[in-house]
Amino acid sequence: MSRIAKNPIPVPKGVEVNISPVQISVKGPLGMVARPMDPNVGIEKDGETLKCKALGNSNHANAMSGTMRALVANMVVGVTKGFEKKLSLVGVGYRAQAAGDKLNLSLGFSHPVVQQMPKGIKVATPTQTEIVVSGIDKQLVGMVAAEIRDVKPPEPYKGKGVRYTGEAIVLKETKKK
Repeated sequence: MSRIAKNPIPVPKGVEVNISPVQISVKGPLGMVARPMDPNVGIEKDGETLKCKALGNSNHANAMSGTMRALVANMVVGVTKGFEKKLSLVGVGYRAQAAGDKLNLSLGFSHPVVQQMPKGIKVATPTQTEIVVSGIDKQLVGMVAAEIRDVKPPEPYKGKGVRYTGEAIVLKETKKK
Protein backbone atom coordinates (compact mmCIF):
# COMPACT_ATOMS: atom_id res chain seq x y z
CA MET A 1 0.00 0.00 0.00
CA SER A 2 1.14 3.53 -0.73
CA ARG A 3 2.85 5.24 2.18
CA ILE A 4 0.91 8.43 1.48
CA ALA A 5 -2.42 6.56 1.47
CA LYS A 6 -1.70 5.14 4.93
CA ASN A 7 -2.06 8.61 6.50
CA PRO A 8 -5.64 9.37 7.52
CA ILE A 9 -7.21 12.64 6.40
CA PRO A 10 -8.54 14.70 9.33
CA VAL A 11 -11.96 16.22 8.67
CA PRO A 12 -12.44 19.48 10.63
CA LYS A 13 -15.76 20.55 12.13
CA GLY A 14 -18.08 22.22 9.66
CA VAL A 15 -16.90 20.06 6.76
CA GLU A 16 -19.30 17.52 5.28
CA VAL A 17 -18.03 14.63 3.13
CA ASN A 18 -20.33 12.60 0.85
CA ILE A 19 -18.88 9.41 -0.63
CA SER A 20 -20.61 7.53 -3.44
CA PRO A 21 -19.17 4.86 -5.77
CA VAL A 22 -19.03 7.41 -8.58
CA GLN A 23 -17.78 10.61 -6.89
CA ILE A 24 -16.70 12.20 -3.62
CA SER A 25 -17.90 15.66 -2.63
CA VAL A 26 -16.63 17.86 0.17
CA LYS A 27 -18.69 20.80 1.45
CA GLY A 28 -17.31 23.39 3.82
CA PRO A 29 -17.55 27.05 4.83
CA LEU A 30 -15.99 28.32 1.56
CA GLY A 31 -18.01 26.15 -0.83
CA MET A 32 -18.27 22.67 -2.32
CA VAL A 33 -15.85 20.63 -4.43
CA ALA A 34 -16.63 17.30 -6.14
CA ARG A 35 -14.30 14.85 -7.87
CA PRO A 36 -14.92 11.54 -9.62
CA MET A 37 -13.80 8.45 -7.71
CA ASP A 38 -11.23 6.03 -9.07
CA PRO A 39 -12.68 2.50 -9.22
CA ASN A 40 -9.40 1.10 -7.84
CA VAL A 41 -9.60 3.11 -4.60
CA GLY A 42 -11.97 2.81 -1.66
CA ILE A 43 -12.51 5.68 0.80
CA GLU A 44 -13.99 5.03 4.24
CA LYS A 45 -15.26 7.57 6.74
CA ASP A 46 -14.09 6.67 10.24
CA GLY A 47 -15.45 9.25 12.70
CA GLU A 48 -13.59 12.49 12.07
CA THR A 49 -11.10 10.98 9.60
CA LEU A 50 -11.10 9.58 6.07
CA LYS A 51 -9.01 6.57 5.05
CA CYS A 52 -8.03 5.59 1.51
CA LYS A 53 -7.16 2.05 0.54
CA ALA A 54 -6.32 0.27 -2.68
CA LEU A 55 -8.90 -2.20 -3.96
CA GLY A 56 -6.72 -5.01 -5.30
CA ASN A 57 -3.00 -5.70 -5.38
CA SER A 58 -2.07 -4.04 -8.67
CA ASN A 59 0.57 -1.32 -8.88
CA HIS A 60 -2.00 1.01 -10.45
CA ALA A 61 -4.41 0.60 -7.52
CA ASN A 62 -1.55 1.21 -5.08
CA ALA A 63 -0.47 4.37 -6.88
CA MET A 64 -4.02 5.68 -7.24
CA SER A 65 -4.72 5.21 -3.52
CA GLY A 66 -1.95 7.70 -2.71
CA THR A 67 -3.11 10.04 -5.46
CA MET A 68 -6.74 9.99 -4.29
CA ARG A 69 -5.61 10.57 -0.69
CA ALA A 70 -3.69 13.69 -1.76
CA LEU A 71 -6.59 14.95 -3.91
CA VAL A 72 -9.16 14.48 -1.13
CA ALA A 73 -6.85 16.13 1.42
CA ASN A 74 -6.52 19.12 -0.94
CA MET A 75 -10.31 19.25 -1.27
CA VAL A 76 -10.67 19.42 2.53
CA VAL A 77 -8.06 22.18 2.80
CA GLY A 78 -9.66 24.05 -0.10
CA VAL A 79 -13.14 24.23 1.44
CA THR A 80 -11.73 25.31 4.83
CA LYS A 81 -8.82 27.66 4.02
CA GLY A 82 -8.69 27.97 0.23
CA PHE A 83 -5.69 28.25 -2.06
CA GLU A 84 -3.96 31.22 -3.63
CA LYS A 85 -1.15 31.88 -6.08
CA LYS A 86 0.62 35.23 -6.33
CA LEU A 87 2.12 36.56 -9.54
CA SER A 88 4.18 39.68 -10.13
CA LEU A 89 4.73 41.75 -13.25
CA VAL A 90 8.31 42.81 -14.00
CA GLY A 91 8.82 45.39 -16.72
CA VAL A 92 8.40 49.08 -17.41
CA GLY A 93 4.74 49.88 -18.07
CA TYR A 94 3.47 46.38 -17.24
CA ARG A 95 0.17 46.69 -15.36
CA ALA A 96 -2.71 44.50 -14.23
CA GLN A 97 -6.22 45.48 -13.22
CA ALA A 98 -8.97 43.20 -11.90
CA ALA A 99 -12.51 44.08 -12.94
CA GLY A 100 -15.05 41.59 -11.61
CA ASP A 101 -14.34 38.21 -13.16
CA LYS A 102 -11.93 39.66 -15.76
CA LEU A 103 -8.26 40.52 -15.57
CA ASN A 104 -6.95 43.29 -17.82
CA LEU A 105 -3.22 43.04 -18.55
CA SER A 106 -1.01 45.65 -20.22
CA LEU A 107 2.18 43.78 -21.06
CA GLY A 108 3.81 45.80 -23.81
CA PHE A 109 1.69 44.40 -26.62
CA SER A 110 -0.11 46.71 -29.05
CA HIS A 111 -3.40 45.67 -27.42
CA PRO A 112 -4.54 44.98 -23.86
CA VAL A 113 -4.96 41.31 -22.92
CA VAL A 114 -8.24 40.42 -21.18
CA GLN A 115 -8.37 37.10 -19.27
CA GLN A 116 -11.80 35.71 -18.31
CA MET A 117 -11.72 33.94 -14.94
CA PRO A 118 -13.57 30.61 -14.65
CA LYS A 119 -16.35 30.08 -12.11
CA GLY A 120 -15.00 29.66 -8.58
CA ILE A 121 -11.82 31.70 -9.13
CA LYS A 122 -11.31 35.17 -7.67
CA VAL A 123 -8.60 37.48 -8.91
CA ALA A 124 -7.33 40.56 -7.08
CA THR A 125 -4.68 43.17 -7.82
CA PRO A 126 -3.40 44.74 -4.55
CA THR A 127 -1.01 46.87 -6.63
CA GLN A 128 -0.68 47.39 -10.37
CA THR A 129 2.18 44.89 -10.58
CA GLU A 130 0.78 42.14 -8.32
CA ILE A 131 -1.90 39.55 -9.10
CA VAL A 132 -3.47 37.22 -6.53
CA VAL A 133 -5.45 34.24 -7.86
CA SER A 134 -7.53 32.45 -5.20
CA GLY A 135 -10.16 29.72 -5.02
CA ILE A 136 -11.11 26.43 -3.38
CA ASP A 137 -9.89 24.06 -6.13
CA LYS A 138 -6.08 23.74 -6.03
CA GLN A 139 -5.81 22.41 -9.57
CA LEU A 140 -7.96 25.20 -11.02
CA VAL A 141 -6.07 27.94 -9.14
CA GLY A 142 -2.76 26.61 -10.42
CA MET A 143 -4.08 26.27 -13.97
CA VAL A 144 -5.41 29.85 -14.07
CA ALA A 145 -2.13 31.20 -12.65
CA ALA A 146 -0.19 29.25 -15.29
CA GLU A 147 -2.43 30.62 -18.07
CA ILE A 148 -1.82 34.18 -16.86
CA ARG A 149 1.94 33.52 -16.75
CA ASP A 150 1.83 32.04 -20.28
CA VAL A 151 0.64 35.37 -21.72
CA LYS A 152 4.18 36.76 -21.27
CA PRO A 153 6.62 34.42 -19.48
CA PRO A 154 9.84 35.94 -18.13
CA GLU A 155 12.45 36.38 -20.82
CA PRO A 156 15.99 35.16 -20.07
CA TYR A 157 18.00 38.38 -20.59
CA LYS A 158 16.27 41.06 -18.52
CA GLY A 159 13.68 38.92 -16.71
CA LYS A 160 10.75 41.00 -17.97
CA GLY A 161 7.34 39.31 -17.95
CA VAL A 162 4.85 37.65 -15.62
CA ARG A 163 6.35 35.44 -12.92
CA TYR A 164 5.25 33.71 -9.76
CA THR A 165 6.15 35.67 -6.64
CA GLY A 166 9.40 34.26 -5.32
CA GLU A 167 10.25 32.48 -8.60
CA ALA A 168 13.96 32.58 -9.39
CA ILE A 169 14.73 33.43 -13.00
CA VAL A 170 18.24 32.53 -14.20
CA LEU A 171 19.37 35.40 -16.39
CA LYS A 172 21.67 34.80 -19.36
CA GLU A 173 24.68 36.95 -20.00
CA THR A 174 24.46 39.18 -23.05
CA LYS A 175 26.74 38.70 -26.04
CA LYS A 176 30.13 40.41 -25.64
CA LYS A 177 32.36 41.68 -28.46
